[in-house]
Amino acid sequence: MIRKQKLELTWVGKENRPRLEPRILLEDPEKSYHARHRVSDDDIFDNRLIFGDNLLALKALEQEFAGKVKCVFIDPPYNTGSAFEHYDDGVEHSIWLGLMRDRLEIIWRMLAENGSLWVTLDDNESHYFKVMADEIFGRRNYVTSVVWEKDKGRRSDTIFSSAHDYILIYAKNPAIWAGSRNLLERTADQVSRYRNPDNDPRGPWLQGDNGTAKSSSEGSRWPITLPSGRAVVPPPSRGWSFSRETFETARREGRVYFGANGDGMPIIKRYLSDVQGGVVPRTWWPADEAGHNQEAKRDHLNKLLRGIEPFPTPKPERLLHRILTIATNPGDLVLDSFAGSGTTGAVAHKMGRRWIMVELGEHCDTHIIPRLKKVIDGEDEGGVTEAADWQGGGGFRYFKLAPTLLEKDKWSREVISKAYNAEMLAEALCKIEGFTYAPSDSVYWQHGTSTERDFIYVTTQTLSPEQLDALSEEVGEGRTLLVLCAAFRGNTSAWPNLTVKKIPNHIRERCEWGHDDYSLNVENLPKAPPAPKAADTTLSRSASQPGLFDLAGDDQ
Repeated sequence: MIRKQKLELTWVGKENRPRLEPRILLEDPEKSYHARHRVSDDDIFDNRLIFGDNLLALKALEQEFAGKVKCVFIDPPYNTGSAFEHYDDGVEHSIWLGLMRDRLEIIWRMLAENGSLWVTLDDNESHYFKVMADEIFGRRNYVTSVVWEKDKGRRSDTIFSSAHDYILIYAKNPAIWAGSRNLLERTADQVSRYRNPDNDPRGPWLQGDNGTAKSSSEGSRWPITLPSGRAVVPPPSRGWSFSRETFETARREGRVYFGANGDGMPIIKRYLSDVQGGVVPRTWWPADEAGHNQEAKRDHLNKLLRGIEPFPTPKPERLLHRILTIATNPGDLVLDSFAGSGTTGAVAHKMGRRWIMVELGEHCDTHIIPRLKKVIDGEDEGGVTEAADWQGGGGFRYFKLAPTLLEKDKWSREVISKAYNAEMLAEALCKIEGFTYAPSDSVYWQHGTSTERDFIYVTTQTLSPEQLDALSEEVGEGRTLLVLCAAFRGNTSAWPNLTVKKIPNHIRERCEWGHDDYSLNVENLPKAPPAPKAADTTLSRSASQPGLFDLAGDDQ
């Protein structure tokens, strides 16, 4: 019996998974921004720009946006070993894979059923990434890999001049996504192929079924009488490329062209007005259609961010415009957790999509905010502004990640951080416990809900039996209340509709408190594992410790 094998990508530390703290987000009104007035009824103001570690930010967003994101575009550090000004792009392979895995698992849960993930990478990690992503998402959810021509030039100081990147595409549900994805608008060159030499009132047309094709069937070689009166048949070993029925129907409908003088071989017309409203995307995206890095740098220098040093390899707005055209519709939610210079948000904003961007570097303030302000004020002359007919409007809210909920006191005990007020504490504990933070204006003990009949109450008081009696009576039968308090007195079995827990004791083991940086920077790398003993080097690969990233097969 043949047994199937499941291939997995393994790497050092793959089994290590962070216990992420689901932090709350704090808005900074001074950095939030919106237009002075409405430009249209479709203006979107509740976009989000989040400053902070993107893994913690994804965890912070997961509960609210699970199953709601239509398109995720990420342009992660390529792990090339080159040090860029804005981040270090040289993380050792195994660490890079682990940190990407942790992010992708959350992203996958945030995607809507008709959503898709688009990831730009180069040859350094794209192949390893795909094997890892297949394991997380399932190979059947892989759509394709687009080759994008990022550089039209040619370098002479290298063995091969790199001209392309890959865009790997996954769909949450391929069958649903295939029915919802959009076609691309025809280019001027594609439209020019449709002509109207006979002034057909139905408009321009393209040669459809044309003339003859190789055939050995006698039934495909009947005579056709042309308008000129001449009868024609295909030459030997060829036949008409259409059936007799198709030809007769097209002739009755006036869809056959016989040349300017009515004496040419018949051509069945295919009208521009009859074909689908666009073209199916191809997997080769030349720079002339999707833009290139140099174009993006020129836009940054001359139109978007004058006087600010641009990124070394920014993504052009035309690239994001094409991706969002295929993957989204107006009003859909777009997420980019490696925002860089903010191209995704800028293009999504111009196209009428809602967006969330996450960025940790200082360029969140130096690049992204100034750029978005120009977009919102209608002062952005570059990118896809003209193509999108963008006039300005809308806005965004700026958030920071809250500090860790538990900090250590002078005796190294984990206690609630002094930075948290009552409202922040209630919201944070709602998120940790899986409740939706929704404080009631009239019922003091309703800080959040998980269902219509299940609530949570957070207080730093010590609750007496009398207070718990009163709470239990107010909650009543058929409803439950999770009570988180500093301390309590009494036997909790006396209140069957209450679950009473002490804070912070009951959450101490839940998360990695105080861990603020899960970034892809080389300075965060752990120490190298100890070198194998000399005796171990004689072992075969199958018997020794696996390499940093091996393919392992498990019988099923």
